[in-house]
Amino acid sequence: MKDLLQQLTSLIGPPGFEEEVARFVYKEAKKYADEVRIDALGNVIALKKGRGSAPSVLLSAHMDETGFVVKKIEPNGLIRFEKNGGHDDRIILAQKVKLRTETGYVKGVIGTISAHFMKYDDPQKVRKHAQLYIDVGASNAEEVHSMGIEVGTPIGWDSELDFIGQADGVSRLVGKSFDDRASCAILLELLKELKEQPSSGDVYAVFSVQEEVGLRGAQVAAYHVQPDVALAVDTTAVSDTFEEMMDGTLALGKGAGIKVLDFSLVAHPWVRKRLVEVAKKKEINYQMEVFPGIGTDGGALATSLGGIPTGVVSIPTRYAHSPVEVMDWKDFEACYQLVEQFVRSLEDGTEIRFVDVE
Repeated sequence: MKDLLQQLTSLIGPPGFEEEVARFVYKEAKKYADEVRIDALGNVIALKKGRGSAPSVLLSAHMDETGFVVKKIEPNGLIRFEKNGGHDDRIILAQKVKLRTETGYVKGVIGTISAHFMKYDDPQKVRKHAQLYIDVGASNAEEVHSMGIEVGTPIGWDSELDFIGQADGVSRLVGKSFDDRASCAILLELLKELKEQPSSGDVYAVFSVQEEVGLRGAQVAAYHVQPDVALAVDTTAVSDTFEEMMDGTLALGKGAGIKVLDFSLVAHPWVRKRLVEVAKKKEINYQMEVFPGIGTDGGALATSLGGIPTGVVSIPTRYAHSPVEVMDWKDFEACYQLVEQFVRSLEDGTEIRFVDVE
């Protein structure tokens, strides 16, 4: 899946600007799925028909990444920008970015003062993004326009997929937009596998839009699909570093995350328990996730229609929403295995209930 992940993370697609990602995902999904379509909002919905009558499952991974958008072009050629998705102002200084124009990518940097000016400044000050600017090497606004850059041009990190570390012969990955292109790679790989060995029930792979600004795409997709059960696949923030708020409840290298709750969702008990049963039976490393500081497509899916039994499989990562997200390859593989085996555990006659009352 490395090449697939590399291709997915190289694309720029902030919320509402997922066109390039959708185009790539559509072409890949067409190789393996029975039906693929793009809805009015931009969700890519792929159906792999099952060989039996097990409950249908919707698997959701969002295509968008946190990014920016051009807000204003100054007369001297510097560019003001607005956030598109959640960012921490403390980490966006002096970062490389790419602006996606109609004719290609333009490289730029988010400017900062020289260290020589620090004695004239407040070193504790964190400048808000509205005070910052992007330098694309232009001397005036006309040069910026000639590059194809306009108000509304989407912007993402300029960061390439790489490997770090070699502990026990297993590397970790570093790059941008693992949240949530890593999960998109998992769904595409699963469609490939299901083409060779179909599951019992129908599987809908939904590659959703605008998750980072309110879980919007997943809610729309649920109405198109109307599944019996749903599973969101997303990243989650680990707590295994040294900052004072970290409690060590989630860690890199410890396996797939099985969601208990976050601010958007309390996982359906049947789905949560089935994920744990599958992980134990198939000897897949896992860790339980209780983290109220995050939300996923699962929150929108669970409350759509008349309510959909929903759970979440989480890929543990460090440094989310930055150009240097870090993910452990073993965790990535464990998440793929857990999603695949959960789908295959749904057999003809499987009943999904909140509680047994008989």
